[in-house]
Amino acid sequence: MDLLDAHLVPAVDGVAYGLLLFVVAAGLSLAFGTAGVLNLSHGMLYAIGAYTGAELSDGTWGGLVLGLAAGTAAAALAGAGLSAATVPLARRGHLAQALLTFGIALAGGDLLIQFFGADELPVRVPGALDSSVHLLGHRYPAYRLCFIAMAVVLAAFGTWVLTRTRVGAAVRASADDPQMLAATGHNPRAVHTGVLAAAGALAGAAGVLGAPIIGPGPGTSENVLMLSLVVVVLGGLRSLWATFAAAVAVGEVQTLGVSVLPDLAPYLLFAAMAAVLVFRSRFTEPEAHEERGPSSDPVSRLRRLLAARWENRPRTAEAPAPAVPGRLGAWLHSAGWRQAVPLLVLLAVLFALPGMLDSYSISLAGSALALGLLAVSVTVLTGYAGLPTLGQTAPFAVGAYATANLADAGWTVGPVQIVLSALAAAVFSAVTGPAVIRARGTTVLMITLAVGELTSAVINQVKSLTGGADGLVGFPATRALWGGEGMTEERELYVYAAVVAVVAVALTLLVLRSPAGKLLTGTRGAEARMRASGHPVGRYLLVAHICAGALAGVGGSLMVTVQQYLSPADVGFEIAAFALLAVVIGGTTSVIGALLGAGLIVFTRDWVAGSWPGHGPLLLGALFIAAVYLLPRGLAGLRIVVGRRPAPAAPTVSPAGKVSP
Repeated sequence: MDLLDAHLVPAVDGVAYGLLLFVVAAGLSLAFGTAGVLNLSHGMLYAIGAYTGAELSDGTWGGLVLGLAAGTAAAALAGAGLSAATVPLARRGHLAQALLTFGIALAGGDLLIQFFGADELPVRVPGALDSSVHLLGHRYPAYRLCFIAMAVVLAAFGTWVLTRTRVGAAVRASADDPQMLAATGHNPRAVHTGVLAAAGALAGAAGVLGAPIIGPGPGTSENVLMLSLVVVVLGGLRSLWATFAAAVAVGEVQTLGVSVLPDLAPYLLFAAMAAVLVFRSRFTEPEAHEERGPSSDPVSRLRRLLAARWENRPRTAEAPAPAVPGRLGAWLHSAGWRQAVPLLVLLAVLFALPGMLDSYSISLAGSALALGLLAVSVTVLTGYAGLPTLGQTAPFAVGAYATANLADAGWTVGPVQIVLSALAAAVFSAVTGPAVIRARGTTVLMITLAVGELTSAVINQVKSLTGGADGLVGFPATRALWGGEGMTEERELYVYAAVVAVVAVALTLLVLRSPAGKLLTGTRGAEARMRASGHPVGRYLLVAHICAGALAGVGGSLMVTVQQYLSPADVGFEIAAFALLAVVIGGTTSVIGALLGAGLIVFTRDWVAGSWPGHGPLLLGALFIAAVYLLPRGLAGLRIVVGRRPAPAAPTVSPAGKVSP
């Protein structure tokens, strides 16, 4: 009883906090489980409601009701707009949706801060609720007890709507069998829009009512989104009551856990999330990689139209190419030279930059190379192994902190730092790999996200090695070779980074184009056939995960060398999302495209945003959105082979025995 009395207030706080997360997570679960949209902008919808409610709150009941109505309506409209934005991506899977909604979250969050200000807004509640009540001998805020009652009522009402009404039946049918729903006279598109509007309304209402608990301010949307994802993963997508129980558990860990187990509380949430996902993946067969039809976006249609017109153009007599004897002639007439030209151009540009740019731009180019190696490691996993990842910053962080600590211990030779950092990241990836390689699709995204967040928690806790939230600075500069001096000038740091990046990318390309790389590509494209023919698919994926981790570790080492400081923000979730965006910009199977995508991100984030201070997130969000819509196959997909008519396709035989050309 003494223990209960000592922790009663945190325990009740946990219930209130958990029920707030339940209201938000119910909308996220509705959007993902029913509408099929992995909405990483759901925290922004909460922020819309929170900011609106705080702005209209004046300490009266009328202000509370007006704020609730306005915040709910605004978030519902945003949810309906999100439905229209995600419709063109319906056939492109959850990865494109995640990147689009993350871009919307970045841009929307920046606009909210510009409109409402960067400071946390105060929230005034009615006088009757702005008081304390006696609860088992303790004084407790009346508003939080009122919120607990409202959340329980909302849970009961939502369960009744989904299970006992015609609207709920239509919503369930849209998730299970949209064709049958259309056959009954309902419009699946309208249901899709209604579901996302309802999910937005839930988030907005939670923002208004939860503003006194989680106030509106910078970072609110990211915090709410992460915790809601944990709730959805733990509770599943089938039962509101399971989500309810998971939300209360998360709330208790966030409040009561901090007071009872302060050293373990930061790890419990994402450790539980990862454990649940891994446990579920153990009892399901790995999903086959589905080949999707041609993209329906306008840019793809335009490219196909241009290609078709080019192939049907009138042809004139062409002069024969001059004969070149020997192997050189065979190589020139093959596609090898076309693949070598971009590499040679990129090399020429890389080593010409120091003479063309100022010191600040050169330092940005070095940072872009470090982020580019991280993006290449994501390409290996996402494009070649079929494991989309949001947690590759974990081995990236291992390599970065290994280099910083090695330098602090006197190990300042660059090659030594690179090798040991890559080895540490590879060991880390070998330990976490078995939890990742069994899952597929969205589950991989969530598991790797949990791994990344757990790594961030460790970074903030182990201050003796990482410096905690303050990061590391002041360690000795890296020496390019034995006997040399520490590098401090931007140009020599850039040249060092360029040499390391070129070597790492060259080795990566050699492996990917070797028989080992072909096996990995076959695993992604025809996993069931590979397993049936006796190939150890799991072993291939684990080796790919370890090698990609080592490459990310090299990128982390380069980042520390170029920046000469290290903070948790350099290895957080935002950097993981940037790396994944770089892969999408370049094309999921293009190593060179990943490097170019990383350069474009750094250019937008640091150079362009420098000309428009305070709007970096808005510019990056616009880049995310444009890349998802305009580059469905990345920069690599923009190449149209001209001058050569494609070979006719081989005839296929239908199951009915008919031969089609």
